[in-house]
Amino acid sequence: MTDKEAIDPLLREIKYLLEEEGPIQATLEAILNRVLDRFRCAVGTVHLLDPISGVLMLQAQKGVAEIILDRVRVVPIGKGMAGLAAERRQPVQVCNLQSDQSGVAKPIARETKMEGSIAVPMLVNNRLHGVMGVAKPITYEFSQPEVELLMQIGTLIAEHWNQFE
Repeated sequence: MTDKEAIDPLLREIKYLLEEEGPIQATLEAILNRVLDRFRCAVGTVHLLDPISGVLMLQAQKGVAEIILDRVRVVPIGKGMAGLAAERRQPVQVCNLQSDQSGVAKPIARETKMEGSIAVPMLVNNRLHGVMGVAKPITYEFSQPEVELLMQIGTLIAEHWNQFE
């Protein structure tokens, strides 16, 4: 057992889900559901990087409003919160999407009716594999331990699919 797994049982559960044989979308949906439950979030997405086109492709989602679903299926690097997290290779968060003036979130993000939101890159050795995003319907700033746990989850996912490349 690694130190990461000893720290949080969610990491152990995610590792187990990744080790099960199954379709990628179903696995990512199961992981996303666990993450949303743990962080008490209503909306979440997992995008994986398409190495050929260089864009983020939606693989799993929960709670994304139909009005914006088509707009988040393909995300260019550098666009919106997920694209910025991918470009910067760092978490990008907004404590209130509804009133954000930083320009980090696209105006269409307000259609989600979410407030506290974060997008974290999924990295292996600083190599991008995708981005996971979660959001709450309340104003919220994710703490450093929460951000670190989300990054660890992203790394587990990225390491799993990195082995098949």
